[in-house]
Amino acid sequence: MTRTNKSGGIFLLEKILEELAQQQDVRSNLSTLRKCIKEEAQREKLMRMIEREEGLLPGFLHSDDAKTRRNAALLLGELGRQDALEALLEAYRSEETLFVKSAYLDALAHLEVEELLPFFRERIEELSAQEVREEERKHIGEELRSLRAILIRYEGIEHHEFDAGGRELEILLTTNRLHREFVRRMVPVGKTAVHPLGVLVKTKHPEALDALRTYREMLFPVRGRGLLPQEPKAAAQTLWEAGVFPQLAQMHRGGGAFYFRVECRSAMTLEERSAFTRKFSAELERLSGGKMVNSTSEYEVELRLTADKEGRFFPCLKCFTRKDMRFAYRKNAIAASIHPSSAALMMELVKPYLKKGAQVMDPFCGVGTMLIERDRLVPAGEMYATDIFADAIEMGRENAALAGREIHFINRDFMHFSHRYLFDELVTNMPVRGKKSKEEQDRFYADFFAKVPEILKRDAVIIMYTNEIGFVKKQLRLHKGFELLQETCMQEKNGFYLLVIGVRQ
Repeated sequence: MTRTNKSGGIFLLEKILEELAQQQDVRSNLSTLRKCIKEEAQREKLMRMIEREEGLLPGFLHSDDAKTRRNAALLLGELGRQDALEALLEAYRSEETLFVKSAYLDALAHLEVEELLPFFRERIEELSAQEVREEERKHIGEELRSLRAILIRYEGIEHHEFDAGGRELEILLTTNRLHREFVRRMVPVGKTAVHPLGVLVKTKHPEALDALRTYREMLFPVRGRGLLPQEPKAAAQTLWEAGVFPQLAQMHRGGGAFYFRVECRSAMTLEERSAFTRKFSAELERLSGGKMVNSTSEYEVELRLTADKEGRFFPCLKCFTRKDMRFAYRKNAIAASIHPSSAALMMELVKPYLKKGAQVMDPFCGVGTMLIERDRLVPAGEMYATDIFADAIEMGRENAALAGREIHFINRDFMHFSHRYLFDELVTNMPVRGKKSKEEQDRFYADFFAKVPEILKRDAVIIMYTNEIGFVKKQLRLHKGFELLQETCMQEKNGFYLLVIGVRQ
């Protein structure tokens, strides 16, 4: 059967409903309708049409085919059919095919079901207490997750408070791989060591690390068993036996389960990672007996699993119970924005060239991160920022206000910018090539270096983050008024460099 109108690409919903009424290709037609309603226009059209077909879709909840019952339930939920609540609840209670039961709950999650919360709690207790055969674990786990998702929607989660109670903690500060030793020397407390993912710190005072801006994330390695195996259930078993729950409990005040999500970083495909994460999470939930609950909507802990070359996982905890306020000003960002910890690291790397009270400009400012971090490290004088992207300029103004920094943001092409006085420093993250050709990017850098003498004083400096070092060095050869003072590789794989260029003309 033809599903679309080729001239307009509109699904022939009338034909599908007609076939459903005649009990033709029911499972397939229900599946097709679920795909249709992902488009808002199709969804609204279907809603109007099924009002004339009262009882048609709920009737399929009694089909002899389990997958038909499943598709019918999910479709009713996705359509928000509140009038189908009783039919869905009755079908859920009477369903004997395990893989279908969670579908009814997923449908009910789209409806208003607050009055059913006591029933859902009882069902969770019942499932948690019963003996589950190996072949049933997957589907029982899915049912429990669906039940908990409904409760979380109405009640949220019971929050814990981060409090290590003066215990010595092992902390992993993730940072730029090429500059781990540089960051390690900046750590203000505890015993430190370089780690493949950053810097390890042992300290009783994690709060002292809040003054350090050059690391990206604070993680807590799971104590005990080292690397986890590749097989998801074995990995969950190893992590549980390593004492992940007692470690979390020792780092927090408050009772109740810890709600977590899993972040798997490996060379696996997206599909493989999804399958691993699903099996790993389900097994960890089972082993914990409800002390650890997987939730992708609300959670306090991320289990960070980072694979090595052999595919084994280094496990860490990222605790959202401990707020990182170092970059609280960064309310806004765009796709091209640099992470503030990277900007802070770069400013530290070029600190000898930063002058207090300098007049500073960023010609490709984005949302202002580079200037804000530069001014935090060494207070500048007046700061100006230009960008051709108007939305970024507005975002930058808001970020700067939150950071308590006065920056003059101007929505203008740097190549057409002029100012009444010259600047001491130019600090910028250069635009990446994108869709430009090699020749166009070469011309862009030529225009940039031709423009600089109109903007900078003699003996000024350019602090530039770029992945086009070849074009930069070409311009330095052509223009004798510039001198490369410092060259620091930031990313080997993508060829990003931090350059300090002196202006001598």
